[in-house]
Amino acid sequence: MKFNVTLDRDEDGMWIVECPSIPGCVSQGKTRDEALINVQEAIALCLEVRAEQGLPLTVETRQIEVLA
Repeated sequence: MKFNVTLDRDEDGMWIVECPSIPGCVSQGKTRDEALINVQEAIALCLEVRAEQGLPLTVETRQIEVLA
């Protein structure tokens, strides 16, 4: 399965990675590569827990345009 993730840096320089289609699925790392590896594990674990709880594996995400 393929998932979109967001990457951002916090005030301490840590990379924060979030998977928007899985509520609460967030990970981090000292480097971008480490954070991306860590989020892969987080996604697998989140999917496992959601399946065990009978929840949908993902939620719908959409891209919208906002005119500023």
